[in-house]
Amino acid sequence: METGSSSASVGKTEPQRERARSIKKLGSMLPKIDPFVPRTDHNPRELRSWAKRTGFVSTFSSETSTSNSEKFDSRTGFDLERGHNHQKNGGSSPKMEIDPVLGQTRPARGSEIEPASGTASRSGNEFRNGNDRNLGLRDENKRRRIGDESVLGVRDEEREVGFNGNAIGDGNVNVNGSSTRNGSAYGIGNEVPAPTPALEPTKEEENAGTDIGIEIYPGGDDPDSGGWLRQSGMRLGLRDNPGFVPLMYYGLQHYLSLAGSLIFIPLIIVPAMGGTDRDTATVISTMLLVSGITTILHSYFGTRLPLVQGSSFVYLAPALVIMNAEEYRNLSEHKFRHIMRELQGAIIVGSIFQSILGFTGLMSLLLRLINPVVVAPTVTAVGLSFFSYGFPQAGSCVEVSIPLILLVLVFALYLRGLSIFGHRLFRIYAVPLSVMIIWTYAFFLTAGGAYDYKGCSPDIPSSNILLDACRRHAYTMQHCRTDVSNAWRTSAWVRIPYPLQWGVPIFHLRTSLIMIIVSLIASVDSVGTYHSASLQVNSKSPTPGIVSRGIGLEGFCSILAGLWGSGTGSTTLTENVHTINITKVANQRAVVLGAVFLILFSFVGKVGAILASIPLALAASILCFMWGLITALGLSTLQYSQTSSFRNIAIVGVSLFLGMSIPAYFQQYQPESSLILPSYFVPYAAASNGPVHTNSKQFDFAVNALMSMNMVVTLLIALVLDNTVPGTRQERGVCIWSHPEDLASDPSLHANYSLPRKVSWFFCCSRCSRT
Repeated sequence: METGSSSASVGKTEPQRERARSIKKLGSMLPKIDPFVPRTDHNPRELRSWAKRTGFVSTFSSETSTSNSEKFDSRTGFDLERGHNHQKNGGSSPKMEIDPVLGQTRPARGSEIEPASGTASRSGNEFRNGNDRNLGLRDENKRRRIGDESVLGVRDEEREVGFNGNAIGDGNVNVNGSSTRNGSAYGIGNEVPAPTPALEPTKEEENAGTDIGIEIYPGGDDPDSGGWLRQSGMRLGLRDNPGFVPLMYYGLQHYLSLAGSLIFIPLIIVPAMGGTDRDTATVISTMLLVSGITTILHSYFGTRLPLVQGSSFVYLAPALVIMNAEEYRNLSEHKFRHIMRELQGAIIVGSIFQSILGFTGLMSLLLRLINPVVVAPTVTAVGLSFFSYGFPQAGSCVEVSIPLILLVLVFALYLRGLSIFGHRLFRIYAVPLSVMIIWTYAFFLTAGGAYDYKGCSPDIPSSNILLDACRRHAYTMQHCRTDVSNAWRTSAWVRIPYPLQWGVPIFHLRTSLIMIIVSLIASVDSVGTYHSASLQVNSKSPTPGIVSRGIGLEGFCSILAGLWGSGTGSTTLTENVHTINITKVANQRAVVLGAVFLILFSFVGKVGAILASIPLALAASILCFMWGLITALGLSTLQYSQTSSFRNIAIVGVSLFLGMSIPAYFQQYQPESSLILPSYFVPYAAASNGPVHTNSKQFDFAVNALMSMNMVVTLLIALVLDNTVPGTRQERGVCIWSHPEDLASDPSLHANYSLPRKVSWFFCCSRCSRT
């Protein structure tokens, strides 16, 4: 090597110097070869032309580069985690070198690259294409991922990794996209200064410290940069284990962000069923227990995705329909327990049907009919089903409800990018923070006498109030005051919910038929959540067998919910997709640990009592936001299909419109005794007074009830239209959701969905176990 050609010659061993001198001697006998000086566009044809002209053999085709890269990976364990298209475009990689004497390529020596020491810097080509973001080091059993490092931070002692693959004598490889010392390692040619690539700050550097950044692609990823193997941007991955304390923090954070879905359903159904404040506290504790148990079961034996199970709003509409049946309207004694037992029986029957659907593999066949164009309007209709209940209930106390709605919108939208000590508190805890602030505000209103009326007591039931003036204010006092609930005084400190705590379930054909159809809708809802969440956590979409296994286990979990008496079935919460997106945490251990805390909280009766003391106006206000969020999440499912297609637009639009209009026709048949029902419950009373009349009252009740529910009608119309109107697989979104061969082509993804070995034998005879 010529003196002064590179500082890399310092510290070389004697054999290396001897080798360099011998090569230099050979080089002196060869004809003078001009070094290759590329242009700024780095056209590969120039290199090929130079190689032919100087006698070198051209092996810089895309096929050779790719094959040599694979050989290099298998021999040395050095891995460039580059995108798929980058390899196809023929980007040359540091995996071969040219013998200057023979004029042929030879495989790179594994000893020339020592990944254990030194760091990796960006190549010039990396800044041009933006594909090669990370350098990976892989040994026999593991793969480590090295974070991005800017070229601006390269130090003298850092090891250089070359683009053209020419090995320098001391084992270093050239950094630049062109050869900066082309042949100088062997004493051939002259040293040529390399063109310095333009250094541009990366997107991560530009957006450092701020939440506001322009991303061309969802999630900041180019769809052409490697498919689903791209970086997901998650703070905590699916199988990461940062330690107990971080897991506990992330687990509690996950459930606090879902608080609106976990605790507010009992605040609606229990008072409507005639239950007391103590009953409300008990049902809340029961829901916490069931949610914790079912989440753990689903995390280990279901799809194994970090999805929280709980009381879904899918079951709220049928519960309101059943509890407003004609025979229950005039019940006064044990009304709550009777309706709860009726709901338990219906939920158990519907859940058995769902379990059979999943564990027998029938769900795999049904998945051929379920696509994003079907899921989107169905989930959207679930959120729109309660428009007649939301603000009419919240409007009873506008001085509390309107500030709560505005505050949660400010936190969730306007302040979502505000960081406090590195945490997006307002974005993650928008619901619990808003409830606590407005709840405190309502407490001061109550203490200040805003709801005190002369001669009126909030403790007296409205049916027992004799004064007309007090009767007019009874509704306001019950919905706005923070001291009307006696749950704190009547609830025990420790109470463990147990199965059949309300009595033996009651089974009727009419309610069982309703819940069977509703369990099918819950399954469709869960299918959409499975796929959306799996793509968020940077994994392949679950195969039909995995989805069937998850649906079957959801049915089993709903059976547990029916036995314990939570009032609704247990299913995957749609809001999981939103929670994973805002927290950037998709970790199974965190979700399981949070579920354990949920179970422990359910044993403390005072926890349920505190939550049961939330005024109804606050609960209805926050549900207005939650139902709107579900509506938006349903529509977001269309991103997996071609949203610009007229076919899809027409199907979704017609399904939603008829899904709202047809139930309105059934709901106009109001009961004769509608005066005893609040106005927001009248639409749910059509089951007993609908237009369908046959010789079977059980069948009439079931059909009128189903046709009065928006989500049922929407699902039926969307299912028929999507599977009868011609359309391509890409247009319908089938290609993204239905790839059973993905897991077979990438065995590393088996761990994300595979069951534990000790229990996998249980499913060996079922189709749902096949991944």
